[in-house]
Amino acid sequence: MKLIFSELILLITKKQERNIWALIKFFIALIAMVTVYSTLFHFLMIFENREFSWITGFYWTLTVMSTLGFGDITFTTDLGKVFSIIVLMSGIVFLLTMLPFTFIQFFYLPWLEAQARARAPRGLPAGTKGHVILTSYDPVAINLAEKFRQYHHEYVILVEEVKLALELQDLDFKAAVGDLGDPETYRRLKVEDAALVVADVDDMMNTNIAFTIREISKQVPIVANADLDDSVDILQLAGSTYVLQFTKMLGQSLARRVLGTTTRANVIGKIESLLIAEAPAMRTPLVGKTLQQSKLRETIGINVVGIWERGRFQIPTAETLINSTTVLLLAGSDDQLNAYDEKFGKDRKYQAPVLILGGGRVGRAAGDALLERNIEYRIIEKKQKLIEDERYIYGSAADINTLMQAGIKEAPSIIITTHDDPTNIYLTIYCRRLCPNVQIISRANLERNISKLHTAGADLVMSYASMASNTILNLLKPDVLLMLAEGLNIFRVVVPPSYVGKSLAESQIRTQTGCNVIAICDPGSMCINPGPFDRFSESNELILIGSGEAESRFFKMHSEMRKIEAARTGV
Repeated sequence: MKLIFSELILLITKKQERNIWALIKFFIALIAMVTVYSTLFHFLMIFENREFSWITGFYWTLTVMSTLGFGDITFTTDLGKVFSIIVLMSGIVFLLTMLPFTFIQFFYLPWLEAQARARAPRGLPAGTKGHVILTSYDPVAINLAEKFRQYHHEYVILVEEVKLALELQDLDFKAAVGDLGDPETYRRLKVEDAALVVADVDDMMNTNIAFTIREISKQVPIVANADLDDSVDILQLAGSTYVLQFTKMLGQSLARRVLGTTTRANVIGKIESLLIAEAPAMRTPLVGKTLQQSKLRETIGINVVGIWERGRFQIPTAETLINSTTVLLLAGSDDQLNAYDEKFGKDRKYQAPVLILGGGRVGRAAGDALLERNIEYRIIEKKQKLIEDERYIYGSAADINTLMQAGIKEAPSIIITTHDDPTNIYLTIYCRRLCPNVQIISRANLERNISKLHTAGADLVMSYASMASNTILNLLKPDVLLMLAEGLNIFRVVVPPSYVGKSLAESQIRTQTGCNVIAICDPGSMCINPGPFDRFSESNELILIGSGEAESRFFKMHSEMRKIEAARTGV
């Protein structure tokens, strides 16, 4: 009983205090009513020449008000019967209606809320170190949490609502309840010993979070997302270590995937001295040859670690045929990529501009990135206030006349950037029907819609959540995980014990998992594109490339290695 009342006291606010006083007044009124009815009962019984004890008076009043009505004591006069009706009706109102409501509203529900608050954690256990604090519940946080679970890294999602925290716990996510602007919240979450704090709410709240944390710790790294350009400096002044603009980064990433303007290798990722690049095969001597016939490894030393065909990634074999629509995924050093460009790289000036559907932050960022590469573009935008210059075309992207005015038939590539996935799917289907051979690059907001966009005809799909989460992961532990495109990752692990002493060919990593080894690392050195007879030692680390499914298959096969990898890399 003491525990219940102590929990209720913790829940008392000014509003709840008023409610409690109303509850007390209700019980006082109810007791007074029962007392008055019991007194009147005695007077009316005396009027009928009958006498009962005071206990009997209370007994009769309660049995009538509760509608039990045992019938052992009844009035014989009309006055007594009218009084009985009044007692009965007031009992129905006060005992059967108002009493349960007030009990549930002012006692039972606060008790349940206290139980829920007690179940939702407000802090982390003593000794917790190296964890990541996520200050929002959104697709980015969920994507990060799933990756942290995969790599056995400690994290916590901080939310302000108890109900949401309990829902996250039911989904097997680690969550805590607290005020985002309260320093005590971050003290309970051991922010001084955290590896990283991610502030991804809005610009004002992110500023508040960073400034609040800096009151407690000056060293913990803080990653903040800025929606507006004007907020970047303010977030830095508030104490953010890294200020990123995820929407702008997404637009730039989409623009980098535009093909056809050059056959040069476009670097899309880097892990130490290992560079990952994409190069279109169209209009090069490679078209029509197999990888074995191309002799890229023998002549240049570069390795084709994957190929894209209409948005579908596959690990190539020696007999894989290079088509005009093939995009080569190359892994090599800076010198090797330069050698590739000297032999195959050519620039081509397109007369027709790239078409961008959607003139929001992502679309504008994609346009700016294209302009930096001297590639013209046109943006179709249906909101008049977002129209900036002659490169913008006012109208709906679903209108055939607007698309024709923008030059869809001549456009080498189409970038779809709206923040609504159903709209993106709709536009992808429409554009693919109008232009079967054009390159379509689309944005995805929810990962479940990625496969739909590919099916609709998109050559390449990039997810906002995956891009943001992988950027944060790379800041947390550089050179460990790199996302090249949606569903295609480069990841770094220590050599599993079962591979020690074996050669690359003997390990059969590609056959068993679908992952390709693109580098073997030793302390202080890296062997890029190892040969089939290079052997693994206990001190080696592997850099592999593969789809999300291949990566999961690799970790599933080597579950004992996951803990070793997590301990050594911290991710």
